[in-house]
Amino acid sequence: MYGSMPLNHTPMKHKEIEFEKAIEHCLLQPESGYELGNPAAYNAEKGLFPQDIITFIRKSQPKRWAMLEQFYGQQAGEALISDLEKELAAKGVLHVLRHGFKCFGKTFRLAYFTPNTRLNPKAWEDYGKNRLTVTRQLHQSPKFPMQSVDVVLALNGLPVVTLELKNPLTGQTVAHAKKQYRERDARDPLFRFKERALVHFAVDPDEVYMTTRLEGNSTFFLPFNRGFKNGAGNPPSNYDNYRTAYLWEQVLQKDSLLDIIARFLHLEVTEKEIAVPEGIKTIKKEILIFPRYHQLDVVRSLVDSSREKGAGYNYLIQHSAGSGKSNSIAWLAHRLSSLHNEQDEKVFNTVIVITDRRVLDQQLQNTIYQFEHKEGVVQKIEENTQQLAKALSDNTPIIITTIQKFPFIAQALETLAKKGEGVKIETAGKRFAVIVDEAHSSQSGETATELRKVLNKEGIQAAIASQMLEEEDEDLSEEARENMYQEMLKRPKQPNISFFAFTATPKYRTKLNFNEPGPDGKSPFHLYSMRQAIEEGFIMDVLANYTTYKAYYGLIKKTEDDPEVPKKKAAKALARFMSLHPHNIRQKVEVIVEHFRLHTRHKIGGSAKAMVVTGSRLHAVRYKRAFDEYIKEKAYTGIRSLVAFSGTVQDPDIPNSAYTEVGMNAGVKESELPEKFATDAYQVLLVAEKYQTGFDQPLLHTMYVDKRLAGIQAVQTLSRLNRTARGKEDTFVLDFVNTHEDIYEAFKPYYEATAIDAEPDPHQLSKLQHTLDQWQVYTYAEIVAFCEVWFSNKKDPSVSDHKKMNSILDKAVERFKEQSEAEQEEIKSQMASFQRLYGFISQIVPYQDSALEKLYTYLRFLLTKLPHRNQEQFQLVGEVALKYYRLQQISAGSIELGTGEADPLKGPTEVGTGAPKDDKVNLSMLVDKLNDLFGTEFTKADELFFDQVAESAAAKDDIIATVRANTFENFMHYFMTALDGLIFERLDGNEELVKKTMNNPDMYRTAAQHLGRDVYNRVSRRE
Repeated sequence: MYGSMPLNHTPMKHKEIEFEKAIEHCLLQPESGYELGNPAAYNAEKGLFPQDIITFIRKSQPKRWAMLEQFYGQQAGEALISDLEKELAAKGVLHVLRHGFKCFGKTFRLAYFTPNTRLNPKAWEDYGKNRLTVTRQLHQSPKFPMQSVDVVLALNGLPVVTLELKNPLTGQTVAHAKKQYRERDARDPLFRFKERALVHFAVDPDEVYMTTRLEGNSTFFLPFNRGFKNGAGNPPSNYDNYRTAYLWEQVLQKDSLLDIIARFLHLEVTEKEIAVPEGIKTIKKEILIFPRYHQLDVVRSLVDSSREKGAGYNYLIQHSAGSGKSNSIAWLAHRLSSLHNEQDEKVFNTVIVITDRRVLDQQLQNTIYQFEHKEGVVQKIEENTQQLAKALSDNTPIIITTIQKFPFIAQALETLAKKGEGVKIETAGKRFAVIVDEAHSSQSGETATELRKVLNKEGIQAAIASQMLEEEDEDLSEEARENMYQEMLKRPKQPNISFFAFTATPKYRTKLNFNEPGPDGKSPFHLYSMRQAIEEGFIMDVLANYTTYKAYYGLIKKTEDDPEVPKKKAAKALARFMSLHPHNIRQKVEVIVEHFRLHTRHKIGGSAKAMVVTGSRLHAVRYKRAFDEYIKEKAYTGIRSLVAFSGTVQDPDIPNSAYTEVGMNAGVKESELPEKFATDAYQVLLVAEKYQTGFDQPLLHTMYVDKRLAGIQAVQTLSRLNRTARGKEDTFVLDFVNTHEDIYEAFKPYYEATAIDAEPDPHQLSKLQHTLDQWQVYTYAEIVAFCEVWFSNKKDPSVSDHKKMNSILDKAVERFKEQSEAEQEEIKSQMASFQRLYGFISQIVPYQDSALEKLYTYLRFLLTKLPHRNQEQFQLVGEVALKYYRLQQISAGSIELGTGEADPLKGPTEVGTGAPKDDKVNLSMLVDKLNDLFGTEFTKADELFFDQVAESAAAKDDIIATVRANTFENFMHYFMTALDGLIFERLDGNEELVKKTMNNPDMYRTAAQHLGRDVYNRVSRRE
């Protein structure tokens, strides 16, 4: 009985040593590939198992060892280890393992990695010579011989992995293991960055964390967990095992660990220039990248699927923003470029990475060069389409380009031929992997069909020949029919092309196009959710501190009459008037600057930065002017701004104005802006439709939003804040426009797995086709005639072709004009719906319906010729003025997204997109409604009170004299000193209002600005 058992016989089942034994036992199984290491064989001074290294080289490279022994005699081993130590110190263990080291003028290998094929038996024989050992309780410190590491894994005598284990059953968790690592001496040979162990794991039965660099208390650990129910952690085992057993059973298994060392680990080197008293100093930063679990899993899953299935599949990888997609893409591109199937045939001849990000371009090249250590593996297409054509012709293993170049391949080939450079792109028998970076948004549009056309030219031609035999379309000539079939056949999936689309925010169309099922039988193929990334601390929760402001304002008519105006257009015009009003922008700039100075600039060790998201290019221009004026007025230092917008902006309130980004940024070039913003010289970036996607600046802490955000745009914009940085503990959003509910609705579909509603019904097309036919705007004969011209003479179009197409379309245009305005909008809406729906569904369903293709082609051009609605912006110039305004905080706190499914994304339907009807209303009614909408608490009596204050002030001699002698800005300094007295003069009967105004600084300042302007104008008019 346990009750009578002596203390020294207490069961040890719950002790940490049992956890350690379990891991060792697993690794020593034949399938894991390890041997038992001897802790006594470890040399703590050198950080090596010297005899294991010598034994490996003697057995694997006997001839070279014999030459070394012949020269050095009994000191051969010492000479070898001495030179190895020098190479490890100079180049690092990763380089030595991959490329060997020099001794006695010869290169000695310290590891052999898995060959890409089985065609070289010698390579596989060498691979079998690797020896991995697992050593428990290794005393690693030369200074403190009693210190030990729980488990060390070594490859041919070189330590590559350490593990510190903890057991919750004895009161210690993975947090204690991390603390223990932080207390280790990073100068011990075993822990020297790059020189010995490549990765350090903190492990308990439930969780795993890792780091590649020990830096005392600054040591940064990343989670290495599988995730559980779209969140952090690990699922329980189904086999009476530890939750973390995947680490030693799968990841650290011999073949897996050698694969990680050969094809995943890489050294990321970045350089940053900083200003110092002596001039410019370059700071070099090195990070050893070890894949996180989701990165390792997605690459291996995609590689395994491609090896088994071959080309012709579309994969969706939904990985949260900031989760390391750039590295995942680099690893995947490298693996796919050298992937062979079970028959030792290359699965893909070329890998094409579609991206718009310069950072990814360089990162891909640097990362893959470390694996291959040779030029020519990766080619970036940065010149023109001719360069792309040459790269495809030369079978370049990895090509980085933008998708926009593919439609111009034919012209590029013609240009090269004229230059005498005979370039031909052969696609027969060739297979392509296309990796789509999330920064790109056209992976399923018309441009993508051109990519498929280029990469499967011969395959499409063969399918056309078959189609021509199977279906005889007597309406079109043979040439027109052949070209039409080419258009039809380039849209669906191509059997020689696999797409791998990475995105954090998949659209409905993306989900349908990239539909290869994952482990759960549904798309996405692989998921690393926003929720898991946040819970694991890999990205910041940008909704944790979200404050919304709302502008309460009243608008009054300056016109004496009450004109009838289109309701929605006038509402839009009034909203624009208000948002661009100088007073509105000035007030928000004051809030932004003061908030930044008080709450943001001290964050992240005084390096925090902010972004202001504006509603338009004109907004950005006015914000920049107001921002700089306010800073100058207040004489603030340590806060400077940059602005980002495209093109040239004319401010209608400033005659002959022409603002550019470079001009407003005092000469900072567009390409230099991200780099300049990263320096200590600038703290705030004002943007309009730029840097809201793909911009990675970890020091961004705060975002001020003055733009309506919804859906994907909201997620992508706010996610600019989510990058982690040393010392970055939180983020903050101040939103002047959107509500908590708006942001919740935008984020919820992408917080976990993104779902879609029912797949589109192809029958919708037939229904729409029938509906359109009933309008009798066009005839079938006209459709055929147009398609005959369009699909003929493709290589040599003539002016007469252009005339014919226009004359055919004009017949429908005239019939269209005979319809009522309401019918015209309905017809156009249905035509546009058909065009979008066919363009979408034809990429999923391989249609063989030439009638639908003809109608689709015809409508594409007819829509461009039909009369357009009057799109001029409705103007209310001179009809309204700002009467009162205040900015009030509405809500603060976090936006909790919770768990569980969100509403699915909706797909296209036959519903049209015609503009809603615009009712006519009196402007005064609309203004009242806007006031109600924005929640103003001012009453008519309140308006009368302020009016009386202004009228009284405008009659005072001192006020009049000050107005006459000063600008408005100078007048305001005097007016502010007199305002309290003016308000208290009318205290009787207005006690509550006066109290509210005097006790609310924001309201007081707003009232003062309004009253001051009103008084100044009244006096000026009288003069």
